[in-house]
Amino acid sequence: MKLCLFQGTFNPIHNAHIQVAEFALRKLDCGKIIFIPAYKPPHKESDDKFAIHRLNMVKLACKNRQGLDVSDIEFQLNGKSYTYLTILELYKRYDIEGKIKFLIGTDAFEKIESWYKTDNLKELVDFVVFIRENNCDKSRFEQLREKGYNFEFMPLEFLDISSTEIREKIAKGASIKGLVPEITEEYIIENGLYRN
Repeated sequence: MKLCLFQGTFNPIHNAHIQVAEFALRKLDCGKIIFIPAYKPPHKESDDKFAIHRLNMVKLACKNRQGLDVSDIEFQLNGKSYTYLTILELYKRYDIEGKIKFLIGTDAFEKIESWYKTDNLKELVDFVVFIRENNCDKSRFEQLREKGYNFEFMPLEFLDISSTEIREKIAKGASIKGLVPEITEEYIIENGLYRN
């Protein structure tokens, strides 16, 4: 089985995440894209009680979307959500053909050398990088290739949606229509998320 992962905080998941995953599904040689919401993201402050809401929102957003799946593996592992440990666990649990493909934005990929056991991680995955800013200079990532990181850029235009912007809009009482899947928006409203 060929695996392609999309790991993140997804706080909340939004339409750009879905577009990236669906584009990757069409362009990459893999049967499905597996979203892995982080339980305790090591680089971000997070509320443990809120983690289940993030997982639920990703499950709702991927429901009825062929080829998009969700794993709660990092909730099962229960500690800080280090990508390296998650990848090791996936190789143990599944019969994976070739290397795992790993979707990542340019903003996160730029900091990849600060990730836990990054030198081991780069041997286990092929990174598929999507653009997270306007006028991205791809050449600045070439030094990572020289250091042994295997990656390709996804030919998908920058989609200007961010989870931070969505949280700020909700806190101000502004509309988030068109920014998140409708079912996710309903969940946010029903549960009173991001209000304070």
